[in-house]
Amino acid sequence: MSDSNLVNPEVLPQEATRAVQPLRFQADGAPPVLAQDYVVVEDILVLDIEDVGSYTLLCTPYDTRALAVGFAFSEGIISRIDDINVLYYCEDTPGVIRMAVVDPARAQGPERSLIVTSSCGMCGSREAVDRFLSETSAVGQSLSVTAPLLLSTVDDMRAQQRLFSQTGGTHAAAIFSGEGEIISFSEDIGRHNALDKAIGKCLLAGIPTAGCGVVLSGRVSFELVAKSARAGLELIAAVSAPSSLAIDAAQRSNITLCGFVRDDRATAYTHPERIQGLPE
Repeated sequence: MSDSNLVNPEVLPQEATRAVQPLRFQADGAPPVLAQDYVVVEDILVLDIEDVGSYTLLCTPYDTRALAVGFAFSEGIISRIDDINVLYYCEDTPGVIRMAVVDPARAQGPERSLIVTSSCGMCGSREAVDRFLSETSAVGQSLSVTAPLLLSTVDDMRAQQRLFSQTGGTHAAAIFSGEGEIISFSEDIGRHNALDKAIGKCLLAGIPTAGCGVVLSGRVSFELVAKSARAGLELIAAVSAPSSLAIDAAQRSNITLCGFVRDDRATAYTHPERIQGLPE
């Protein structure tokens, strides 16, 4: 399996946005104006994994093949792309992707079918969070970047956020190499979906993510750190704030977590040694 479309396409897919005509008004009593605008599409994608479970994802309907693969990987259903035997869009039922894995009995995903909304992530229990914090292995220690390079990756991500530019309603995730090159990018109405898509693209293309970093367009919660750790990503750079549990998870998994990466500054919450010139 391969996927050469690692960055946003030049032409946005029609199914990702919808034209609307909202009524714009002001508090000063000026006449309202009928506007021509676009909103991001939120739709249902069903991932049906044979002998494992059925998962209903609320997402932006593009890069959905990558989303299916990235979700299966992040949830522990697969550990590499070769664990997938079959992956195809269902012709009889639109909005359904069917997958079959090599060994369904060993799949470690959720034990029940679930709905993953565009605002939440893992839908995990307290026990799952505690297990991650106590059992997850640390990522490697190969990535080292300068502060200017780190800040430039945020600018590079923003330059590719074409859905956000058109709608103002999407999040983005961009995986970058040690040289600062964006190797995978995607957008979605959900923060965790965007990251799953970016990881899924790398899996489909056979591009290793271990030792890379990721830029996120919003706040960092626990599930985003957990997904990054599973992919071996060593650094998370977010334009907004992390949660307390995200900091705990990053510290435990040896991930450098930086928040408020914008306006030529950043805040390192964990493992600052990967940023050259900072004290360890």
